Formats: sequence, C-alpha cells, structure tokens
Amino acid sequence: MEEIVDLWNVNDYCSPLKLSSMHPLVTVVDLSKGEWPKNTGTKAVRYHFYGVFLKEGEECEIRYGRKNYDFQEGTLVFVGPGQLVNISKIGERPKMSGYALLFHPDLLLGTHLGKKIEDYNFFSYETYEALHMSPKERQIVLDCFAKIQDELSERIDKHSKTVILSAIELFLNYCQRFYDRQFITRDTVNRNVVEQFESAIKSYIRSGKAQEKGIPLVAHFAEEQNLSPNYFGDLVKKETGKSAQEFIQLKLIEIAKQRIYDRELSISEIAYSLGFRYPQHFTRLFKQQVGVSPKEFRESVN
Repeated sequence: MEEIVDLWNVNDYCSPLKLSSMHPLVTVVDLSKGEWPKNTGTKAVRYHFYGVFLKEGEECEIRYGRKNYDFQEGTLVFVGPGQLVNISKIGERPKMSGYALLFHPDLLLGTHLGKKIEDYNFFSYETYEALHMSPKERQIVLDCFAKIQDELSERIDKHSKTVILSAIELFLNYCQRFYDRQFITRDTVNRNVVEQFESAIKSYIRSGKAQEKGIPLVAHFAEEQNLSPNYFGDLVKKETGKSAQEFIQLKLIEIAKQRIYDRELSISEIAYSLGFRYPQHFTRLFKQQVGVSPKEFRESVN
C-alpha cells in the first residue's frame, strides 16, 4: 500500500524543501528557491490546508484521481484540505519555478472569508481542471502574491491579519473571474459536455437504471465525463443558467410529461420509472415545475 504523507501545516510543506514559512498559518513561497529532492518514485501527499500553486517546471507530473497533469506555464492549481495528490516523475535535476500561496483553515476562523471560503468551488476541482491564465491574468496573480508577501515581511501588528485576509479574498475573487472567462472561451467544449449530459440523463432513465438505482446523481454524470462534481456543476451552470441538479430535474419532468400521455401507466409507475422512491415526491416536484399535479396535467392533455 502506498504511503501517504500528511501535511498538517504550511511548514510541513516548506521545511522539506528548505523554504522558510513566513507565518505559522499563511505564507507565500518562491518555489525556485526550494531544494527539490531527487526522484524517489510516486509520493502521495494529503494536504490539511489550502494551497494555490503557480508552477512552471520541467520533468514534474502530478496525478490526481485517475488523471495526470503536467505543469505548464501560466496555470494555477488549487488544493483544499483533505485532498490527496500523487507527485511523480521528478527528474534527477528537477527545475521548479513559480510561487505557492498556502494558508491554514485556522487563519479563517471567525472571519468574513471563513464564512464564504466554501463558495470558491475551485478548491475541490481536480488538478487537470487547472486555471489557464493569460499573461495579464498571471501578472494580476503575481501582484496579489506580492501584496501578501510584503505584508508578511513587515512587522506583524493588529492590522496584519485583516490586510492579509483581504488580499487573499481579492486574489480568490480574481480567480473566480478568470474561471468564468475560461468557461466562456471554451464554449464549444462546454456545449458538448452539456449535450452529453442531457443524452446521458435520457439514457439513464430509458435503460431502467433509474428504477433500479434511484434518481441519477450529479456525481454520476460528472464521473462519466471525467470531471469533478464541482467543476462539472459550475460548467453546467454557466452554460444553462441552472445547476446540474436543476437540469436533471428539468429533464425528468420532460420525460414524465411524455409518459403521462400513456394512460396505461399509473402516476405511481411513472414516478418509480424515473427513480422516485415515493410517488408523492414526484408529484410535489412536478407541481413545482409545471404548476399542476401529474393527474391534473393528464386530464388537461386528454
């Protein structure tokens, strides 16, 4: 069984690379100044803090889940607490450059950023769903890192934490903007994902899997397209204006309307065929979406 190395605090990341952590709970480090170990095979690392890596390197591959990701120029990789990353293919003379922003959840306790950190879904994206930036966007990221680094370099006072957290939040808000841009510029690819999503929902229902396994989950369709649930959900939201779960419900109702025309099927049979465990749950959703109950809809169309 592969050994897992737990990184509990930011210094656990910095110390093995001979990098100096500027603060127990938060730091910005220049990766080019690290002493990178020679290749010792694949290493599994579990982070217990937030990490954002602007990395540009040679002979370095990271595996997350079932995908491999080679660091490229101008990309940001996000890691959240509890995520497991496998690092492999580090050459005999590894060359790494770039920066890392590391901050511990304890830094956010009782703060405004702590209340909204879960809104930044990209911390649970998979590594191969990295943010690819333009030169201008990359410079904005570097400027944000510099602000945090400068504040950490000064004498810490009662205002330091507020200023640092504000700078981190500003950086994360920029990242949200950049990801929105990435979704838009990959519009053709995204449309294909949504089209496959719609087709997969219909296939899931018509194959009888829904009746056997229940209402399809977003994670099921995300996995089919080798995407993380959060990235998949954000992509669908950007393309359709609806969450992935709302999109599934919309397609369920479309299929339900078609089946209601068949008077040989009872409302309960239709509900079960769509994956509903209880017919009353189907009736409630149908009325929310259509404005009338399935029975009233059947009477109106006949």
